[in-house]
Amino acid sequence: MQSLPGILLLMFVAQLFWVIGIHGNQMIKPIREPLLLGAITVNMSAFEQGKEVPNIITMPFWDVYMSIGGSGLTIGLLIAVMIATRRKEMKEIAKLSIGPGLFNINEPVIFGMPIMLNPILAIPFIITPLVTGSIGYFATLTGFAGKAVVMVPWTTPPLINAWLSTAGSMGAVVTQLICIVVAVLIYLPFVKIASPPCRCPRSVR
Repeated sequence: MQSLPGILLLMFVAQLFWVIGIHGNQMIKPIREPLLLGAITVNMSAFEQGKEVPNIITMPFWDVYMSIGGSGLTIGLLIAVMIATRRKEMKEIAKLSIGPGLFNINEPVIFGMPIMLNPILAIPFIITPLVTGSIGYFATLTGFAGKAVVMVPWTTPPLINAWLSTAGSMGAVVTQLICIVVAVLIYLPFVKIASPPCRCPRSVR
């Protein structure tokens, strides 16, 4: 699975499952994990032996660039909500979700905001990881970001996971930061659509 279209298709399918209320990562796990775990194992072996690291797309690549804050890069959604909406319930959910989101756990967002069965927020939820995955791929392909050579737990917080998984590549950290900014920019207009201003009835004097 070293094809960019292939990994994007796999992510697209996972996101569709999430939108209809099914755990997308579990559904694609039988396909994803043998391929991506195998790829990082090869990279780790090559790195330990001082050889050229061959694989761009690995399990850490998925976590670092395509699942920041959880599936759909919902860390971008949380920031966008704090910036763009005045709806109290959305902000409360965002505040409660920040803690788990720092460890890439985002079920509170998916089912609380909700993203599930929400045609407005489902669009950026599906699109964002495809865009950031492409950014991460080309940043790594050009050598700006290092390839993953360490298998870190998926709950490792953003920026730390980029640093550790690439054995200290600052390019990977910068690329992940860029992906977070891009995620916020993608989510912002949809958050504004999903949270129209409150039209409160005027008081009668």
